[in-house]
Amino acid sequence: MPEILDGLKIRDQILSELKPRVAQLIEKGRAPGLAVVLVGSDPASEIYVRNKVKACEALGIYSEKITPPASITTEELLAIIDRLNHDPKIDGILVQMPLPDQIDDQAVLHAIHPDKDADGFHPMNVGKLVENAPAARSCTPAGVMEILKRSGIEVAGKKAVVIGRSDIVGKPMALMLLHANATVTICHSKTANLAEECSRADILVAAIGRAELIREEHIKPGAVVIDVGMNRVNGKLFGDVQRAAAEAKSSAFTPVPGGVGPLTIAMLMSNTVQLAERHMSVKA
Repeated sequence: MPEILDGLKIRDQILSELKPRVAQLIEKGRAPGLAVVLVGSDPASEIYVRNKVKACEALGIYSEKITPPASITTEELLAIIDRLNHDPKIDGILVQMPLPDQIDDQAVLHAIHPDKDADGFHPMNVGKLVENAPAARSCTPAGVMEILKRSGIEVAGKKAVVIGRSDIVGKPMALMLLHANATVTICHSKTANLAEECSRADILVAAIGRAELIREEHIKPGAVVIDVGMNRVNGKLFGDVQRAAAEAKSSAFTPVPGGVGPLTIAMLMSNTVQLAERHMSVKA
């Protein structure tokens, strides 16, 4: 039987390691601060934000939830971002996606000061990821790297295939694996012979957002399979990988739910603490 990579256990490890760092910052002068901006009332986004605020409370991180109406203009939202950029209590800013259609997403993400970018999405921080310089990293792929590291899975020298090329997961995932000395291939919706490309992978990361797209023919025997997918079908949650296929072919895999998902908020907390440590040391 393959090893099931338990994201809940790894999340708890990371959060327990953050607690003394938060306590040190409080002793030094103040708690780390995270502002979450939730525009409108999308039910899924409300759940995500509630979980983020709850994680802050458990760690002793100051959180500020801003909930402008769905009718807000880009200019009004930029004014909120500008206020948060200048608020000394706030170390990290997160704007929950998706935003209403009238909002210029790029303008909003670019307006967040790079040194308060808790999600690692600002172009300057993406550039720092490219050159492997210190900066906040995109939370989900950073969580995948923690799963691999804490599960004792060797990355250097391995063939890694990432399915998906999104700015949030696919592209940063490929760069993080590359910096860990894997040989990386990126596949996507236009890739020819997807199963053939995937079946070469020692580490297969599925992040394409299609329920159970990845089956036995995509998985090399003994591969490590990381399933980033979160797809709701008739009210039930499915990953991008057919679980039976992962169980039949892999040496280790992340389940859905309980695999990569819990790490996303843990890495957001980690980014916020790192930003606070940087801000407090600069002021010291």
